[in-house]
Amino acid sequence: MKFFQKTAVLLLSLTLAALANAHGESGVAGGFILGFKHPIVGWDHVVAMVAVGLWGAFLGKPAIWILPVIFPVVMAFGGAMGIIGIPIPAIETGIAVSAIVLGCMVAIAARPPIWIAGIIVGVFAIFHGHAHGTELPTASSPLAYSIGFVLATGLLHLGGIAFGYLTRWPAGKIIIRTGGGAIALSGIGFLTGML
Repeated sequence: MKFFQKTAVLLLSLTLAALANAHGESGVAGGFILGFKHPIVGWDHVVAMVAVGLWGAFLGKPAIWILPVIFPVVMAFGGAMGIIGIPIPAIETGIAVSAIVLGCMVAIAARPPIWIAGIIVGVFAIFHGHAHGTELPTASSPLAYSIGFVLATGLLHLGGIAFGYLTRWPAGKIIIRTGGGAIALSGIGFLTGML
């Protein structure tokens, strides 16, 4: 229970700190805030990143920590591709499909070997990272922007993991699997332009 309390306090502190910033979004602080806000205000990113945490929690150890580590590491690689201008076709489609596939993995309680789950998460992380990377060169502080979006990504994964702990109870498994279905449906909404 202490883990949940500490996580909640950390999330609240970070949110309030960002809201308390009275300065414009420029310089290092502005770069950090823009980077931190980017994954949080984009629902297509939020649902996929929460799904990674949910799926990891559903799969249990070691996936509960491996999947949320794979995502930002590979996302950084995708971000570097975006920064240097390596094109990846259908970025927005890949992001929408990530929500569909990851949501379905949770909804159907898929339990592939950890290396397959890691590949699935890693492939989609490239799309999310590339989307961040293409926006990075215009940030006032690229390093602070990067730190902000990696931190926000990690917190979204932690949120998914925290909710994923509901799988310890039979009713919780149903709630989490239903949540996975909702994530997959939202991915369809992103893909079709309905959301």
